[in-house]
Amino acid sequence: MGFNIADLFERAVDAVPDRVAVVCDDRKLTYRAFDEEANRLAHYLMSLGLGHGDHIGIYALNSLEWIVAMMAAFKIRAVPININFRYVEDELVYLFDNADLVAVLHDREYAERIAAVRASAPGLAHLVAMDAPAGSGTDPDLAAIGSVPWPDAVAGQSAERPVLDRTDQDQYVLYTGGTTGMPKGVVWRHEDVFYALGGGVDAYTNERITHGHQLAEKAAANPNPIVALNPAPLMHGAAQWGTLRFLFEGGTAVLVRKFSPEVVWSAVEDNKVNTIVITGDAMARPLVETLQANPARWDLSSLFVVSSSAVVFSPALKEELLDLLPNVIIVDAIGSSEGGMNGMVIQTKGQTLNQDSGGPTVKPGRDAVVLDDDLNPLPPGSGQIGKLARAGNIPIGYHKDPAKTASTFLTGPDGTRYVVAGDLARLEEDGSITLLGRGSACINSGGEKIFPEEVESVLKTHPAVYDVIVVGVPDDRWGSTVCAVVQVRAGHESPTLEDLADYARTRLASYKVPRHLVLCEEVVRSPSGKPDYPWATQLAKESVTPA
Repeated sequence: MGFNIADLFERAVDAVPDRVAVVCDDRKLTYRAFDEEANRLAHYLMSLGLGHGDHIGIYALNSLEWIVAMMAAFKIRAVPININFRYVEDELVYLFDNADLVAVLHDREYAERIAAVRASAPGLAHLVAMDAPAGSGTDPDLAAIGSVPWPDAVAGQSAERPVLDRTDQDQYVLYTGGTTGMPKGVVWRHEDVFYALGGGVDAYTNERITHGHQLAEKAAANPNPIVALNPAPLMHGAAQWGTLRFLFEGGTAVLVRKFSPEVVWSAVEDNKVNTIVITGDAMARPLVETLQANPARWDLSSLFVVSSSAVVFSPALKEELLDLLPNVIIVDAIGSSEGGMNGMVIQTKGQTLNQDSGGPTVKPGRDAVVLDDDLNPLPPGSGQIGKLARAGNIPIGYHKDPAKTASTFLTGPDGTRYVVAGDLARLEEDGSITLLGRGSACINSGGEKIFPEEVESVLKTHPAVYDVIVVGVPDDRWGSTVCAVVQVRAGHESPTLEDLADYARTRLASYKVPRHLVLCEEVVRSPSGKPDYPWATQLAKESVTPA
């Protein structure tokens, strides 16, 4: 079928070689230059004996080298492994071992961490320092781990493409879930992940790409390619696929090394960005507040789409953003590392999300369904809460975790294989899907189910609340009750529990109203913006006296 990731990229290179492919801060690469640098690195990796199926870690902040390293691995049929730069030593020890790393390409600042955990990965034989200057391999931090500076690694290597028999069965692995347990590697075939996350299905029409040259042909025929900014870390799947899918289509992918609202808005202006892909409130809130404080500082007239995925984007923040940028549309997508893209909704000014839930009501993606407890698809309009699932192009499973694979990838009564990642949802009468939240985070209070995202969306509209995570705490009478862990907005007095409860009671049923309040200096989230529920739960349990 021709849906190998490296092949899809190389076809775009051949179609538009002189177009700018990727930008990061003040550096850029054309498609030709990107391809040639990836080829040089690919030949270097091959000279080390690396190739088909080998796991090569990438441990770095965003850079041109990050995305080039990923493509170089795909070119030699190796598997790039994303390493979360926020992981502490125990998480790194687990990942380095679990991922079977044989090489790691890294930023120089992580050399000391690598030295501390290297013994946990006996197969790790090769290191490349992505941001080190030529000739710096004798510097103490790099010499201690035997890391080769990137310029030295690629020097003298061929810029021609390595000739290999790649297939659609080659593997892509995404490590995820470090805030809810140790990281787990989701294993995909290239063809499946292309259809699930890489633009293989048109998100607006649900039509499938029919052949491997289709996107490159589209790129060649389009003189005005989309310029897309992905400010999230590339070690997160949303940023990887928000970048790769535009590269397959001949667009320009803009990155920033580290997220800051000022840097993001400047990147939009400098690169005439058309669409920006964010991860919910964690990015939207500082972007909105910075723009509110400086409404005339940037020329954002090129921007027409703000897209969010992976994390809840609350209605109040959407309206604030649309007040500032009334000519943009907001695209809110739901999905996961395991489940791919499960649906989306398009909004303009004045439209709001379903206020009866924490998540959006979306048009389903291709093959997305809501299942009952027996894995039968629920009929529209039943009102029953079910499990969000997806069939069709789904992952193989989790790397080296057959138990987790068996609990997530399930076969229905009719033999259909589904990925059921843990989100609860409701299939509405018109066929749309309302996302309710992650089942594992659901609070059971006196037999009533409370979805944290719903309560969080309401509390985030309180003027004194900058950020909030809602969790359950033990209660002798009700089993669990709602606790709000709140980061107070700068310049505002700390709200009392009574303030928040009275405020929430006007928009929520009484059993969903917070019964406890814990104030914190900063709400902990992953680099992708996902709430750290285990952290919040532990803090709440330590701070709240059991009833």
